[in-house]
Amino acid sequence: MKRILLIALFVVGAFAGQAQELKWYTDVKEAITISNKEQKPMLMFFTGSDWCGWCIRLQNEVLKTAEFKKWASDNVVLVELDYPRAVAQTPELKSQNNELQQAFGIQGFPTVFFTSAESKDGKINFKGLGKTGYVAGGPSAWLTVAESIVHPKKS
Repeated sequence: MKRILLIALFVVGAFAGQAQELKWYTDVKEAITISNKEQKPMLMFFTGSDWCGWCIRLQNEVLKTAEFKKWASDNVVLVELDYPRAVAQTPELKSQNNELQQAFGIQGFPTVFFTSAESKDGKINFKGLGKTGYVAGGPSAWLTVAESIVHPKKS
């Protein structure tokens, strides 16, 4: 009986753990729809996930922390725009990411761009709020910068 109870608790715990994971969109059009529906800006993470040391460091020190997950779920829609060297991507995803890199003038990784957007007549119009990259000091330092972009103080 104890064994069945332990297995049941493990299964429930596994589902609860999955519920805590953040949703990172890779399809920008889908992210725009969610962003507009939830009235939250998008956090667009331009990354070289399998080769960029600073991108990996930002992931480990900030984006995978409980503090970031809590803030992100309350404040933004997450979009990952990846430029891997060893991982294959569909031609559509590569094309989308390259177009967005050009549109936002991204020259280095990691770059985190905060924006809202709308689709009109088949064209996407972005409204940039600000950008950042790696910030030393862990999640609290990074979130201070992000918060100042997403919720600037009224003057």
